[in-house]
Amino acid sequence: MKFTHFDEEGRSKMVDVTEKAVTKREAHACGYIYMKPETLMMIVDKKIEKGNVFEVARVAGIMGVKRTSDLIPMCHPLNITGVEIFFTPEKEKNRIRIDCTVKLSGKTGVEMEALTGVSIAALTIYDMCKAVDKEMVISDIMLLKKTGGKSGTFVREMGK
Repeated sequence: MKFTHFDEEGRSKMVDVTEKAVTKREAHACGYIYMKPETLMMIVDKKIEKGNVFEVARVAGIMGVKRTSDLIPMCHPLNITGVEIFFTPEKEKNRIRIDCTVKLSGKTGVEMEALTGVSIAALTIYDMCKAVDKEMVISDIMLLKKTGGKSGTFVREMGK
């Protein structure tokens, strides 16, 4: 397998997408943040002092999506056309599932943007709740699906 972010001499480079076709592209990523049951209830009941955790984390995740190329060196700056972030409290597992879907029409995919959106949303939840629960754990951030581009559709087989 050839790595595309290095030239023949091993120097780092941004992949040239000049000749690639513009296609509709979409990526969906998810991740989890585990916490104490009391912390989860405080979030759901909007009792965290810093404010509405889900809405602040949603805005932070969207901002993270838009700033991905500033954070990850070889990511192209993209003209994102849509971002959705959803939070699903899972009380029986003491966690919140974070889902992020990113869309655009462009020459390169949005997988890194979707993963960044989940990551920044999770970090924001941690930041807003650390005063009551420093033992929160962010985990299992993964790409679930991506469509568009030359490589076509990818759908994660759960359990792998």
